[in-house]
Amino acid sequence: MSRARKNTPGRILFVGSGPGDPALLTVRAREVLADAELAFTDPDVDRGVVALIGSAYSGDADEAPEVRPALGDPTEVAKTLITEARNGHDVVRVVSGDPLTTDSVIAEVSAVARTQVHFEVLPGLPAGSAVPSYAGMALGSTHTEADVRGEVDWAALAAAPGPLVLHATSGHLAETASALVEHGLAPQTPAAITVRGTSRQQRTVEATLATLNDAGADLLGPLVVTVGKIVAQRGKMSWWESRALYGWTVLVPRTKEQAGEMSNRLVTHGAVPIEVPTIAVEPPRSPAQMERAVKGLVDGRYQWVVFTSTNAVRAVWEKFAEFGLDARAFSGVKIACVGEATAEKVRSFGINPELVPSGEQSSQGLLDEFAPYDDVFDPVNRVLLPRADIATETLAEGLRERGWEIDDVTAYRTVRAAPPPAETREMIKTGGFDAVLFTSSSTVRNLVGIAGKPHARTLVACIGPKTAETAAEFGLRVDVQPETAQVGPLVEALAEHAARLRAEGALPPPRKRKRR
Repeated sequence: MSRARKNTPGRILFVGSGPGDPALLTVRAREVLADAELAFTDPDVDRGVVALIGSAYSGDADEAPEVRPALGDPTEVAKTLITEARNGHDVVRVVSGDPLTTDSVIAEVSAVARTQVHFEVLPGLPAGSAVPSYAGMALGSTHTEADVRGEVDWAALAAAPGPLVLHATSGHLAETASALVEHGLAPQTPAAITVRGTSRQQRTVEATLATLNDAGADLLGPLVVTVGKIVAQRGKMSWWESRALYGWTVLVPRTKEQAGEMSNRLVTHGAVPIEVPTIAVEPPRSPAQMERAVKGLVDGRYQWVVFTSTNAVRAVWEKFAEFGLDARAFSGVKIACVGEATAEKVRSFGINPELVPSGEQSSQGLLDEFAPYDDVFDPVNRVLLPRADIATETLAEGLRERGWEIDDVTAYRTVRAAPPPAETREMIKTGGFDAVLFTSSSTVRNLVGIAGKPHARTLVACIGPKTAETAAEFGLRVDVQPETAQVGPLVEALAEHAARLRAEGALPPPRKRKRR
């Protein structure tokens, strides 16, 4: 990789990534990470945060952002940062938590401060306050934080007012409990151990000082231990781990671009979405149809253009780009979209569709609101329908019944995607996914074709009746189907179903679910 070198020295930006959840990054930190060309990270920085580094970059592959591990002691790391900055590069140093609350990072900052290199420190939320909050424990205005992995004044810690927040590993729990009891705390003092705090794999185990070691013996990695009576009130305030789909692994058989809204909604309910593309989009075998359609748009051949997918919108705009056209080519043409996702794609090009179904977001929903052709009020009787090669005839036939002439044009082809990795295929077949969400018949057919049928224990959610019918044809039990055929209601219906099962005792509480 060759990064652009400046004639002047670069900067060093120490970025606190917080305790784990990328949503907790400051706005400034997110901007710096997105624009980073060279970054050094610690191994405990969350993978979701690392994925944001250089995300704003869209240039040549050989000039792509570079992410390196921060190797060596603080002095060696600081020397590397300073050298890169003096060579004219802006350097981003990413650490977990808050930079100026970690001794090793403070040593790096101090070493940089002794030079003439310009540096900035972007604070991050410290785990000591964020993790108990995510575990439902209100620390209040007075609490004491300590790292029991080093030297500890146990007498002072045991005598401190308010709750205690301790950074530890499972190997330090026995000593911590015995030392606190030895210096005056009751063995029955409530305690809670949180691992992977603020992530969607967060787990909190409640105990007392007497049972602390046994409760946390199998927990791996950094732990945050909260000690005090506030632990007993956790059941009322546990908001993160009590969400309907908390800790669930959900299969999203869509491309990354299409899966955005669905995955984001799943995350808000606590799920871990895994996206598996089941189709790939390719241009039509012959460009002639689309070229005639674009020429017809310019010549005023059409009264309406009806878009049934974001892929169709993209295909038309790509053809516009080939001919040097822009949104003005739609002057005098009305646009209808089958649903809000498609309409948003149209709006992203600066055009507001005239018709989007207010009810069911489907071909039938669009037909229900599409006016018949009127030879008095409609100057042109023709509709352009750019679609996939495997699209159903429901919409075209319905428009013809309403008196419209249809130019049904293949705008793109859908082909089966390559099989997912072997690990994902194994999860699908063995029940490694808690649920799968299907948004079309083709996603059902293609997923089964490239990866096999989901296991019987995996909940199946289908966006509408056609999709559910196809799932049933493949022998799948359909557990969830929303009243409205949209992505949002589909995810909400799955969350409601999970909450109902849990209330009925058909599912264990999320904190007790087996982790994969």
